[in-house]
Amino acid sequence: MSLSNAADCDLVLYTHPWSRGQIARWMIEETGANYRQVVLDYDSSMKSQAYLSVNPMGKVPAITHRGTVITECAAICAYLADAFPAAKLAPANADRASYYRWLFFAAGPLEAAVTDRQLKLVVSAEQQRMVGYGSYEQVVEVLAKAIKSAPYIAGDAFSAADVYVGSHILWGTQFGTLPQRPEFAEYAERLAARPAYIAAKAIDMALGAALAKQSSV
Repeated sequence: MSLSNAADCDLVLYTHPWSRGQIARWMIEETGANYRQVVLDYDSSMKSQAYLSVNPMGKVPAITHRGTVITECAAICAYLADAFPAAKLAPANADRASYYRWLFFAAGPLEAAVTDRQLKLVVSAEQQRMVGYGSYEQVVEVLAKAIKSAPYIAGDAFSAADVYVGSHILWGTQFGTLPQRPEFAEYAERLAARPAYIAAKAIDMALGAALAKQSSV
């Protein structure tokens, strides 16, 4: 485990166990880097001036690395892959086309389509040209085809793009924001077996249980 209590640790994760912070934690665990966590509360510390100076959006996750602030999960994944090259979580520069394509497909069309669907925002056929994702159904088909074409989203090797895309699929198929499809199930099973995913999940599950216990007292 790479979680540290050292106050001078140069990598800090700001998170909450029931948030997208799970994505950032998984990515950090994949790097093997030592890091310190700051667990924030939705109703208080996440909106405090201290944290707003880190992320003015008042959202998690965020990380700081050697004094530099990075927010947004896709950016955190891409940054950490480059910051810790020994973990080999990004392809060589000349081979990053698919890596960037699917990383930002998930950050853009996929997340927007899923969010709009959950909010019951109906996009008419005439409006589909106005939204980047076109339609939810189209996004699902494109994603399923991409997952099926190779073991990992950017080819034969696992990368930071799999952390981000995979998190959407793992969450979406568990909670019903994405349909149950064989392509998604096989991909999710492959990712969920990774030691870093298992380690990160265990930390957040334990944190979540502790918070639940505190709130019930």
